[in-house]
Amino acid sequence: MSGQDFRHETVLLQEAVDALVTDSQGIYIDGTFGRGGHTRRLLSLLKPEARVLGFDKDPQAIDACRQLMSEDSRFQYVHGTFADLQPAVESRGWAGKVNGILLDLGVSSPQLDDPARGFSFMNDGPLDMRMNTAAGQSAAQWLQSASADEIALVLKEYGEERFARRIAQAIVEQREHEPLLRTRQLAALVENAVPVREKHKHPATRTFQGIRIFINRELDDLSDALQQAVDVLAPGGRLVVISFHSLEDRIVKQFIQRKEKGEPLPRHLPVRHQDVKRELRSVLKQVRASDAEVERNPRARSAIMRAAEKVAS
Repeated sequence: MSGQDFRHETVLLQEAVDALVTDSQGIYIDGTFGRGGHTRRLLSLLKPEARVLGFDKDPQAIDACRQLMSEDSRFQYVHGTFADLQPAVESRGWAGKVNGILLDLGVSSPQLDDPARGFSFMNDGPLDMRMNTAAGQSAAQWLQSASADEIALVLKEYGEERFARRIAQAIVEQREHEPLLRTRQLAALVENAVPVREKHKHPATRTFQGIRIFINRELDDLSDALQQAVDVLAPGGRLVVISFHSLEDRIVKQFIQRKEKGEPLPRHLPVRHQDVKRELRSVLKQVRASDAEVERNPRARSAIMRAAEKVAS
């Protein structure tokens, strides 16, 4: 079975598109195309003059991009990270003209559900975890060479794992006998290493999250993309971000707050209120999936959407 056979249900579909669209003839960017749920809904609301650019690292998502581009001439795509947003926009002459940018973060359902991708501990598969399977090192390769200190730091910082040191030491000891190559191997190792269980959460959840975020540079890419998004947006253009865990949401929330408040100035400097440079205005503090959506798609439970608008300078 190929990754394309795995079903994906887009989270906060209508809410995100409603928050994003301010001009039906505008230019829009879907920084995480996935299987195109948000993009297709977006295109259904836009006029013939509009343009939409999709980004994705995943080769299977790019297959879906090609299909959509063959169906709709308003759509283009980039096989790569949304951290390269600005050069892609500038090369098309769109800098300062983009009306909306959507970032739907995390892992898609097809990636999670396909054991061959190695994102999930629920089914056995190769310990890969790369969103772009054609680039970079896999989780197995990294775990084989990283020191216990490096592994512990990743699990603590990106997985918020309280037993990071214990798990890291178990990984280093295990690989002396045989390499960790399968998801079930790693899940079983973590299960044995963790002394305390969290209610309704598998012991390996935080470990898999931390390694995945590190391997794919997810938080670094997000931080890089946010400022680029502000730079390429037109005045009045919208930035909409859907996060699935606290680390992502914290970065987004604090970024919007900083840009809304303006750059910090030295105390007692005689600067008028209207002279402080504010780049964003929050238009949605926090939106969560409805009870009906969560019942239909449990993965929507942790989703948090925030939206901000670029302020005219």
